[in-house]
Amino acid sequence: MTRSELFISEGCFVTEWSNTPEDPAVSIARVRVPPHSTTRWHRLEGTTERYVILEGSGRAYVGETGPKDVGPGDVVLIAPGCRQRITNTGTGELVFLAVCTPRFTYDAYEELEC
Repeated sequence: MTRSELFISEGCFVTEWSNTPEDPAVSIARVRVPPHSTTRWHRLEGTTERYVILEGSGRAYVGETGPKDVGPGDVVLIAPGCRQRITNTGTGELVFLAVCTPRFTYDAYEELEC
């Protein structure tokens, strides 16, 4: 199966690995953030998201808590409706899996101005 990587307005590249109505409980996407880039603030209503860091180093911002430095093997838990963004703090790609429960749908996504 060929999967296409798409650049999204949030400021990162996304490849959907699993996201179908036949499996509504979960979706999995591979996300790639270029060096020294930060994604835009956003949130997912009604969806819990987890960033499973595979490669690189970054700084995750979730809600009102301070930033958290992350690297391979770290998991960032993001509650439904919680604002979020991530910065690639390294010189190489920051790559992670975005695991959403229930599965990601575009109607749950909201880009924020803060």
